Amino acid sequence: MPTLICSCNETMPLDGAALSQAHGGPLKVHRLLCRREIGDFMAALDGTDDVIVACTQERHLFAEVAAQAARGDNGRPVVVAPVRFVNIRETGGWSQGAKRDPKTANAKIAALLAGAALPEPDPVPVVDYRSDGTVLVMGPPDRALPWAERLAAMSLEVTVLLTHGDIQVASAAAPAERAWPVHSGTLRALSGWLGAFEASWDTGAGRGNPIDLDLCTRCNACIEACPEHAIDFSYQIDMDRCRAHRDCVRACGAAAAIDFDRPAAVAGGRFDLVFDLNDTPAFTMHQPPQGYLHAGGAALRQQQQALALTQLVGEFEKPKFFRYKESLCAHGRNQTTGCTACIDICSTQAIRSQWHDGKGRIEVTPNLCMGCGACTTVCPSGAISYAYPGPEVLGTRLRTLLSAYRSAGGRDAVVLLHGEEAGTPAILALGRAARAGLAQGVPPNVMPVPVFHPASAGLELWLAALCWGAAHVAILLTGDQAPQYRTALQEQIDVARALLGGLGYKAGAVSLVEAADASSLDAGLAALRPARHGLPPAPFGAVAAKREMFDFALDHLVRYAPVPADIVPLPSAAPIGAVVVDTASCTLCMACVGACPTQALRDNPERPVLGFLERNCVQCGLCEKTCPEHAITLVPRLLTGEAARRTVTLNESHPFHCVRCAKPFGTAQMVESMLVRLAGHPAFAGAAAERLKMCPDCRVVDMMERDPGAISGATLR
Repeated sequence: MPTLICSCNETMPLDGAALSQAHGGPLKVHRLLCRREIGDFMAALDGTDDVIVACTQERHLFAEVAAQAARGDNGRPVVVAPVRFVNIRETGGWSQGAKRDPKTANAKIAALLAGAALPEPDPVPVVDYRSDGTVLVMGPPDRALPWAERLAAMSLEVTVLLTHGDIQVASAAAPAERAWPVHSGTLRALSGWLGAFEASWDTGAGRGNPIDLDLCTRCNACIEACPEHAIDFSYQIDMDRCRAHRDCVRACGAAAAIDFDRPAAVAGGRFDLVFDLNDTPAFTMHQPPQGYLHAGGAALRQQQQALALTQLVGEFEKPKFFRYKESLCAHGRNQTTGCTACIDICSTQAIRSQWHDGKGRIEVTPNLCMGCGACTTVCPSGAISYAYPGPEVLGTRLRTLLSAYRSAGGRDAVVLLHGEEAGTPAILALGRAARAGLAQGVPPNVMPVPVFHPASAGLELWLAALCWGAAHVAILLTGDQAPQYRTALQEQIDVARALLGGLGYKAGAVSLVEAADASSLDAGLAALRPARHGLPPAPFGAVAAKREMFDFALDHLVRYAPVPADIVPLPSAAPIGAVVVDTASCTLCMACVGACPTQALRDNPERPVLGFLERNCVQCGLCEKTCPEHAITLVPRLLTGEAARRTVTLNESHPFHCVRCAKPFGTAQMVESMLVRLAGHPAFAGAAAERLKMCPDCRVVDMMERDPGAISGATLR
């Protein structure tokens, strides 16, 4: 795969010989690839393999040159090689540390080039949107009416909903010509997404405005008649000024548009877009749906959001960011809710609970999902996993980077996971500041790894990265993430630290870096202290299954633990642990076995035994909530070695034999508990109490012998 690198006018200390050796083939270090050496780039296009250009500064220039080459000299299309781009300049080549330690900087550049050479991930399914430009403009008249007129002039199909929170008399006028619908009321409900919003609002005099804007002819007789000047040209009545003279009603006459006693009703419609000019947004979640733009009362924000609104007309698509495997989901069983981690954390409210025949599952609305991936990070079982890209793709990238870095002589590797939208600009800004001598820049041993969102990678990938050779894993948060994401990531980090510390590794090998600007990012990266834990690189590769990747990482960490431990206590957010059963209370009813979604709890068809396979437990809590005796307690922990893979007995009992036929039909403890609980009940006195000790068949026979007409077999059973 042709790879072109450039020292950017000799501002980076690139070692061509070392990079060639790491690359496995000759690499020429260009000085001005984007200018006088552009011919080398054009020559590289004459092939079939992808061309890697280690420059993002001139991405558009190279892309244009490639497009021009594809057009051919005579207008005949020519096949040229695809081009990929990777940044080596701001991500490390311009750092002050690269000057002090060029060997480590070149090792990082070799790793970044190796990562760029990986195959492109398979495409994921897409989610479609269609917007024809029907927009609901909501807000007080002085904001909504002027903007409605402007948006209508931009060829948008406008509907206005005037709200009553901030009426200012004579501050805005409805257009003289009825060009678009104007409604007045209080928003009742708003749901949906780009191209599919549904809004409803309450109308009627009791909800704000006694004037029915559909009936109003805008003759202005009411304005002239009102002695308090409580009506403006938006045809809203300021109820604080109105003294109920009803002169306006009489002036309106046959039009009958004004009715102070008009009953409340519900109106609504379907819209592609919503432009909200109210002070309080209609959607309160951190990330509202696409197509909903809240502008409030700030003029600059109104202009920005209106411009964005005009760009949301047409057909659009986005990736389907997630995969869901219902069979692994620990959301609910037997009408009992267990894990709700994904529902609780979703900042777009795209995830909801669904029940069918007593079994709970989650349902994700793909049009609302914004791809943060936090749900996949907190999911203990891997039922919902990230798909853009999948963990197997990101894991392969991490392993490749760390392997190439190590092979090139790099030490103390730090993986910095950051979001593409906010993290990449911060890193680029830091690189430019370092070049100007205003910052230290990205340290030479820190490898930035962009992901769609920093919350999309979790515990299993962090630990796997440490097993593949990272000395430290850092997650960059830039302050624009939903607050619950930071909380969830910190909880996951606490679990990682407990695991590492309990096995004798440096507990702080996983951390957050919180930086809203280049200077704070510079300080945060400089404060990282990677530890040389002596862990040999793990042989396992990246896999899609979360629990499998997690198990691989745990096994490797346990095998080489500096301080071996049989049991490591973990925080409550841990997705692994034990189940403790109070044998004095447990009746071995096996309700917990039926509720367990991972077969961690098991029964025995031959005898009354409750078994437990700890490696399968995801600590979802379904067993604890299902147990009618409240005999189960969860214990988050890591059980090392083969013990976690063996089924152990949590409780067992002798079978209870029918007092009539001697056939076993339950446990002694269960029957004894039932006898104690029903001892005072009049329906289970005398012979009825004795029947509780019989199997179902013998109960029927006994009752038929004592009173043949008293009861049917169906009732007894």
